[in-house]
Amino acid sequence: MNYEYKYEDPDNLYTNPDTHVLHNKYDIDEDSLLLATESFWTGRRLEELAIKPIKIKSAETLLKIHEYIFQDMYEWAGKVRTVQISKAGTQFLPTDRFSEGFSYIDELIAEYRVLGDDVLKAAKKLAAILDALNHLHPFREGNGRAQREFIRTLALEKGYQINLNTADDQTVYMRYMTGTIEGDEKLLTDLIVSMINRS
Repeated sequence: MNYEYKYEDPDNLYTNPDTHVLHNKYDIDEDSLLLATESFWTGRRLEELAIKPIKIKSAETLLKIHEYIFQDMYEWAGKVRTVQISKAGTQFLPTDRFSEGFSYIDELIAEYRVLGDDVLKAAKKLAAILDALNHLHPFREGNGRAQREFIRTLALEKGYQINLNTADDQTVYMRYMTGTIEGDEKLLTDLIVSMINRS
C-alpha cells in the first residue's frame, strides 16, 4: 500500500529547494539523518507525554501537542500549515477552512464527553474525531503522531488506555493508515475497540 503526499509549496517555505528536505533546527539536509534525528526526539517527547499528558481543552489543544512533540526539530512546531496537502489523490482541508474544521471537531469532542460508560459508543466517537483530525491535517509534518496522541489523551478521560503510536506493530499502523486515508470510521472503530484497555 503506497500513500504518497503531494504538497503545494512553490516558494519552498518548508523545504530546501535543492534537496526537498524539511527545514529543521539542526540544519540537517539529508533525509535519512533527519528521519533518525526526528525519531529520536519525537520518541522521547512521546514518552514524556505518556507520563504527563497535555489536558485536552478543545480541538486546538492539538497545536500544543504537536508543539511539544516536535519542539526539538522544527520552528513551525505547533503552527498550522500555510500550504495545501493531498495524499493518494485526496485533498486535506484547505487552509482557509481551518476554523470550520476545528469547530466541527469541538462539536464531536462535546458529544464524546457526554457519552455514558459504553466502550463501543466511545470508540465510534473517537473514530469520528480521529477521522476529522486527519481530514483537517493542520501541520506540514507530524499530523499522525499528534492526532494519535490527541486520541490517546482523550480516551484517558473515560479511563481507557489506548496507544496507536505503536512503532513496533505494523499491523496496527497499517489499519490506522487505511482507516484514516480512506475515511473508514468502521475500520477505525474496530481498531480502537481492539486496542482499548481499562485503566
